[in-house]
Amino acid sequence: MSTRIPRRRAMAGLGLLTGGSLLPRAARADLDALESAARKEGTLTWYTAQMSGEVAEAMGKRFTARYPGIQVVVIRTTGQVAYERLLQELKNKTPQCDVFSSTDIAHYPALKARNALAHYEPVNAGAMAPLFHGLGEDGFYYPVIASLQGMIYRNDKVTGADIPRRLTDLLDPKWKNQIATGHPAFSGYFGQFVVAVTKLYGWEYFEKLAKNNPRIGRSAGDPITLLNAGECMAGFSAASVTLQSAEHGNPIGFVYAEDGTLLTVGPSAVLAQAPSPNAGRLFLEWLLSPEFAAASAREHMVPVRADGPPMLGGRPLTDVKLLTLTTAEIAKGIPDVVEQWRDTFGN
Repeated sequence: MSTRIPRRRAMAGLGLLTGGSLLPRAARADLDALESAARKEGTLTWYTAQMSGEVAEAMGKRFTARYPGIQVVVIRTTGQVAYERLLQELKNKTPQCDVFSSTDIAHYPALKARNALAHYEPVNAGAMAPLFHGLGEDGFYYPVIASLQGMIYRNDKVTGADIPRRLTDLLDPKWKNQIATGHPAFSGYFGQFVVAVTKLYGWEYFEKLAKNNPRIGRSAGDPITLLNAGECMAGFSAASVTLQSAEHGNPIGFVYAEDGTLLTVGPSAVLAQAPSPNAGRLFLEWLLSPEFAAASAREHMVPVRADGPPMLGGRPLTDVKLLTLTTAEIAKGIPDVVEQWRDTFGN
């Protein structure tokens, strides 16, 4: 499904939520009590796949600066690897994770069915933009960040008419041995991208892509590495890591494809058996706060708050032809495309 977001953004209810000083007195009291309990725990462990390790570490330090004395242990891996690690901990009854931030929203209904998610309703959840309503389950998991998935290219080597404009452009034989991708079995965001493209063009798209012999990594960061090294000239990745790389002086550009750019959502939840449950709940509040929204936008990610600033260096979502998926489409689609991927590209 593709959609364009209305230009007028709904702001209902934000007057009480845009800043801590404007929260109702009862909400402030609840958060003060939560902060006090979290300080007694002193630390929390955050499993995240929603951003690079460097950015995740920086986010953890921002939280600690906001709440001195509460440290964040960041465990950054790809979405599917984080999920498998968490499942193993649950099986062995050795929980380490307090807050789980995946790139695959389909993980959360499965975890809820196992009674693995804590029930908590963040005060800040009321500030989410209408676009993200219904993409979590109130009281158990919430979208905290969004990302755009599309095409990338070496902008010092690929210029003018050679720049891919549509997803189908990368099926041209001229790109043989020059394309870099992630892998849907490891990256939740890339898995969703494969589902969305399959929905748009059928699996035939990837059968044709296989003829161009793409270089296959794991996460969205691997194509960036291959392009920066000059080993590939184009591929698929996230706007966030592409723009971060360009900001560091690398010759890489992001393409908002004419046939659609995928909007992916990264949810977060507190684990029912979290070792630091209060610190975990406070961290989830922070992930939905104006401060995190602003920091995310600076790191070229899409905030979920209606009052969040636009993503730095990117187009406004109102100007992008978006591809979107439902949670049900993701839950069914990713296992299917992983099997098809292995049949077409090998392991």
